[in-house]
Amino acid sequence: MTAISATRVVFPDYQYQAQANVQLVEADGQGGLYVVTDVTPFHPVSHIWPDHPADRGMLKWGGDSQPVVGCHVGAVELVTGQLFVGAAIPVKRFEPGWVFVVVHQLATDMALAAGVAVELVVDEIYQQALSRGHSGGHLSSLALNKVLHQGFWRKEASRKDELGHYDFHSYAQTESRVTEDCSTDTYRLGKTLRKRGMNTAEMLAALPDITEQVNQQLTAWCHEGFPVTLRKEGSALTDSRYWQCALLEGNVVEIPCGGTHVRSLAEYASLTVSFDIRNEQELIMITRSVKA
Repeated sequence: MTAISATRVVFPDYQYQAQANVQLVEADGQGGLYVVTDVTPFHPVSHIWPDHPADRGMLKWGGDSQPVVGCHVGAVELVTGQLFVGAAIPVKRFEPGWVFVVVHQLATDMALAAGVAVELVVDEIYQQALSRGHSGGHLSSLALNKVLHQGFWRKEASRKDELGHYDFHSYAQTESRVTEDCSTDTYRLGKTLRKRGMNTAEMLAALPDITEQVNQQLTAWCHEGFPVTLRKEGSALTDSRYWQCALLEGNVVEIPCGGTHVRSLAEYASLTVSFDIRNEQELIMITRSVKA
């Protein structure tokens, strides 16, 4: 049995193609294949917090080219060589005797085997659209926290964000979803948030003004074109990664995040939010971006 190593990911380095060696091939149970390689430029959808979709692209080998129709997190038990994919993964990262891998799903069978050299090519345009959406979501959450910090908290909150503002986003967020040039955050405005000191009724009443102020802040940040960097603690899929950006406040904001992101805020022609009040306890913030 071929020794299997943790997949080395190169998408944090903004690489959209990679030469790789196949480590493992299995039927996916749907007439296609799961292909695990030693290195990949593909970002997989997380099995724990699936807010950022999987990359699209192609796997090329021997003159053939097949679309990658799915990209998942997998875990391999080293003793048995058994592959577990997505929700079937029974262990947490760094479990002894296991390695985490990126699983490329092909819709059709190919005569691939361990040791074969392949080329992996990511759909760059699609990944960059997701990256703008994801970075935009980080920026809008920080802008919203900043606008709400003054005037909507009746007491000091113990949790603050990276800019020192009361972290409404962290307290209230129940779901996030990244799509092309868009990030959608769902907030629960329930009893727990009110006990923490948030005046939710006043916030909802002032939402038009809050929207305007958040958009003004986003425009100011994007106008400055600040660079974005991805700090990584290693090249394995499970190694921690952090989104970093130096904003007008003068400090480098650092947010733990495993997604793909823009290189600079100059990539935005515009970045704006809108809100949808579902009911008195649920608020949706939609962040939309336009490519520069």
